[in-house]
Amino acid sequence: MTPNLGHGCATTVAVMLEVTVSTSKPSTVRADALVLGVRSDDDGAEVSEALAAVGFTGKEGETAVFPAGDFGKVRTVVAVGLPAEPTAEQLRRAAAVGLRKASAAKASSVAMALHPAGVEEVGAIAEGAGLGAYRFDRYKTSDDDSRTNIESVQVLTPFGRQTTATAAAERAVVVARAVNAARDWVNTAPGDLRPPAFADAIAGLGTKGVDVSVWDEKRLAKEGCGGLLGVAAGSEVPPRLVRMTYSPAGATQHLALVGKGITFDSGGLSIKTGPGMQTMKMDMAGAAAVVAATTAIAELGLPVAVTAWACLAENMPSGSATRPGDVLTLRGGRTVEVHNTDAEGRLVLGDGLALAAESDADHVVDVATLTGACLVALGERTTGVLGNDDDLRERVLGAAELAGEPMWPLPIPEEIGKAVTSSTIADVRQHNPKPYGGTLYAAAFLREFVGEKAWAHLDIAGPAWNDGGVRDYTPTGGTGAAVRTLVRLAEDLAGA
Repeated sequence: MTPNLGHGCATTVAVMLEVTVSTSKPSTVRADALVLGVRSDDDGAEVSEALAAVGFTGKEGETAVFPAGDFGKVRTVVAVGLPAEPTAEQLRRAAAVGLRKASAAKASSVAMALHPAGVEEVGAIAEGAGLGAYRFDRYKTSDDDSRTNIESVQVLTPFGRQTTATAAAERAVVVARAVNAARDWVNTAPGDLRPPAFADAIAGLGTKGVDVSVWDEKRLAKEGCGGLLGVAAGSEVPPRLVRMTYSPAGATQHLALVGKGITFDSGGLSIKTGPGMQTMKMDMAGAAAVVAATTAIAELGLPVAVTAWACLAENMPSGSATRPGDVLTLRGGRTVEVHNTDAEGRLVLGDGLALAAESDADHVVDVATLTGACLVALGERTTGVLGNDDDLRERVLGAAELAGEPMWPLPIPEEIGKAVTSSTIADVRQHNPKPYGGTLYAAAFLREFVGEKAWAHLDIAGPAWNDGGVRDYTPTGGTGAAVRTLVRLAEDLAGA
């Protein structure tokens, strides 16, 4: 079977990438370019003279591009430096870097001989290629002729005739497609992806086995979802809550996913600065992640039930906007004293988490670009993981390590929890009275809405957006953070 890699999103400019596995040798494979993994201790490489001529040393991440000459049946060779025993993550990165170099060399078909690839390595290489091929050209009026769209990738492996190798490539294609769909949504201009449009795009995915229902503002009022309604009160566009349900036969575990979907965050009446608003189209990355992960889990046919809640609203200032000092009643009846309308994500998540807590889910995970404090604590590339259940937190961290997504555990101290319930006029206060511990406070606030459910919170405020230039398989703009971790978590639960 030959899997196809595209973007599963109604707003995308699709780039199709065919991924296959092959037992061909690097010297006999037919393709425009060969991406060749070379170790610094690999003195016997068949292209060693050419590499030496261009000063290539084999250092990890180093690349060299040169005409193939008499070597093989390819036009171009892209050498990529690798350590002696590369990890799956190193192979993902090498595949992405090599693919981009091949694209710049005008190749449309690429063979990858990065390592004597076993089944796990095949999956990593295919995933890296799929992630590295990503381009978002929706708003471009002319083609970028500095790169050619890669149409096909062959992963060279002695196990190419085994169904397990093919299955590993197919899994990688599904996961990369899901990540790229999330990237597309995050990159889309906020005026083109307001809550109703985002809800329509999710409903239009048509993923087999996934049922989708959309709650409009009337249904939200009926269901008591005051967080979503309160955040959206200043916008002319109403909020939406999208529920996705995947219920495979034989599932013994049920995972609930909740995603923050603020399609644009001006800060509301607690308005942001102009520069602070510039990238706030990405404030729906959590919702994009849970939607994309749910589609991937269903496409993979994993035997774990999933219910995903995408909490969609636009946070804008106007005469009807929620004010600091207002009190909102969230799903389940708990009241919240609002202090800062720029801390809106926890309000919409409160509704979603309360709904997840009412379900029969065994585990609840929310994903959100929630706090700038998490960037202060962990930087731009690491997700903070908090929660109320040690086992679930460790499962998330283990899944993240396998996926290659940096995550780090943070605590919810007792004194922070007490501060959340310190309001004198409502059940909980929305915002931290102290100027520090913002990530911990936000998590303690969310904990008030999960009841007794095992719950983990992923704060992706840093890694959801990359404005530091392309690196490895991470593009500029939306990154698709947390999608791969959520799929790995589902795979872990499916095997539990």
